[in-house]
Amino acid sequence: MSTQAPVSTGTGPATEGGDVRENRTTGLRGGIRRRPVTWFFSLAFLLSWAAWTPYILSGNGLGLWHFTFPGGAGGSQLLGVLPGAYLGPIASALLVTGVTEGRAGLRAWRSRMTKFRVNWRWYAVVLVSVPAALIMASTALGDREPAMPPAMVLAAYLPGLLIQLVTTGLAEEPGWREFAMPRLQQRYGPLAATVIVGPLWGVWHLPLFLTEWGGYPDVTGTHVLKFVVTAIGFSFVMTWVFNRSGGSMPLVMLLHCGVNNYFSIAAADMFPWLSREATSNAFLLSATTGALILLVATRGRLGCSASV
Repeated sequence: MSTQAPVSTGTGPATEGGDVRENRTTGLRGGIRRRPVTWFFSLAFLLSWAAWTPYILSGNGLGLWHFTFPGGAGGSQLLGVLPGAYLGPIASALLVTGVTEGRAGLRAWRSRMTKFRVNWRWYAVVLVSVPAALIMASTALGDREPAMPPAMVLAAYLPGLLIQLVTTGLAEEPGWREFAMPRLQQRYGPLAATVIVGPLWGVWHLPLFLTEWGGYPDVTGTHVLKFVVTAIGFSFVMTWVFNRSGGSMPLVMLLHCGVNNYFSIAAADMFPWLSREATSNAFLLSATTGALILLVATRGRLGCSASV
């Protein structure tokens, strides 16, 4: 597990501003080339929030639209949440990459997204450490040993993880971690870049708290604040994994989806006595603890080479 610098962001400008030739381009294309990261964040929020509006207004949310998405909680989130997730981060990253870097940039993007050749130990660490950290945090908060999950849960765990990779992982991480992080990190360093991406990633989810996804109508401002703090803490862990693995997006997606998969499949059976709030507190505890450990251990470098 040798330390490696993050991969190049492609053939075009890596930071806001670009080169002199790109800055001379006028019109919308020129604006995107001059401020690619700003345009990415703006489009990611605009496209996702617009696509989530029907879900928010439906019976699965505010109830202003007399329609309920079918399929129960899982099906409604698939039909209501996933379209906005795909139209936001990944679509915005592809659009801005195409405008600023052209076909060469898109080919480079594809190569980074398929960087599976990483030391096998990384996959083992991510697969084991994510549920282990969440189980330990849940045990500490619940003051009880976890129950042994039934065989059905164990059998569904890996298939569920693969589904999460195609849905949550592929929808979000090509934008936040693959597009935004390297560009911001090259300009501001890993610590500041994570402080920028983490809160924006958390705030991007805010409209969903007006739906059953976020526990509406029982959600409070405290719940939302804890979610954003959790996103910030977890972002430090993801930055470290991204840098240490040489920019392996499949590994980063696996880290993200490991959390979602644990809560979707295993948490309720292992800790049936924990409330939804206590379960989210376990993620908050494990994410912030991991962030603090990595910040101290790496002195804020988060696995980034000294030259960046």
